[in-house]
Amino acid sequence: MHPVIDIKGVSKRYSKNPHFELKPLDFTVEEGTITGLVGANGAGKTTLIKLILNLIRRDAGSIQVLDKDNIADEAEIKQQIGVVFDEPCFHEILSPKDIGGYLKGVYRDWDDGYYTRLLDRFGLPADKAFKTFSRGMKMKLSIAAAMCHYPRLLILDEPTGGLDPLVRDEILDLFLEYLQEEDRSILLSSHITSDLDKVADSIALIHEGRLLFHEEKDALRDKYALVRCGEQELAEINPDAVVGVRKNAFGAEALCLSREIALRHPHLTAERPTIEEIMLFFTKDAVVHSAGGRR
Repeated sequence: MHPVIDIKGVSKRYSKNPHFELKPLDFTVEEGTITGLVGANGAGKTTLIKLILNLIRRDAGSIQVLDKDNIADEAEIKQQIGVVFDEPCFHEILSPKDIGGYLKGVYRDWDDGYYTRLLDRFGLPADKAFKTFSRGMKMKLSIAAAMCHYPRLLILDEPTGGLDPLVRDEILDLFLEYLQEEDRSILLSSHITSDLDKVADSIALIHEGRLLFHEEKDALRDKYALVRCGEQELAEINPDAVVGVRKNAFGAEALCLSREIALRHPHLTAERPTIEEIMLFFTKDAVVHSAGGRR
């Protein structure tokens, strides 16, 4: 597959926040896919997105977006991408009609008809002020505004955060429809890992400024097994096959390499983990061993 975002050796430090550093990382988003970006608050997800959009300057490395340099070709790139941040940024007195009129002058491929259809689909009144909208309505408007110039790439930072499940499903369905055109792609940052379980093709985990992994979602979930067992059974598992352990009053819960459990410990109770469970074992205060985890 062809990368629509291609990042090599990119790093970033903030002089006003010396405790955070985005360490040099390589990262790609492949054409025709949804890449889920996960990590705790402050892990570096928004920093990475701002670097891609050239809202902040990188300290080192290179970023290609749609085969163009994200600094030298910024204006052309932004004609071909749609962006949604977790906090909608339209002026509170503007109506959806006002916003559409403004964006028509910004994007050469803006489609008024498509915008009107999305407003109708989302139940958004065209003439009411943005300040009167609920959070869900504001996010729907932001997504509609990001899609109506037919971007090849959507970059979405927490677009479903704080929304009820019905609204989230409606938005996720729209993303899947958008992806029916094979040359379209999505980078989706989200704390709601159940959304990524539904729609993502691959998952990238950032923790404390480092990219811990970026793998195809189903292969990632198949790679690990969530094992619940007693202390003695846990001691029999090869430590090199254990990512992390959480102990409780009833024994232990461990994230392990699934092939090790299947081959050597088939008697143990093992489940296929969710994205959230994998993320927690890689980033939380579990006892962490060496199977792809922190050392």
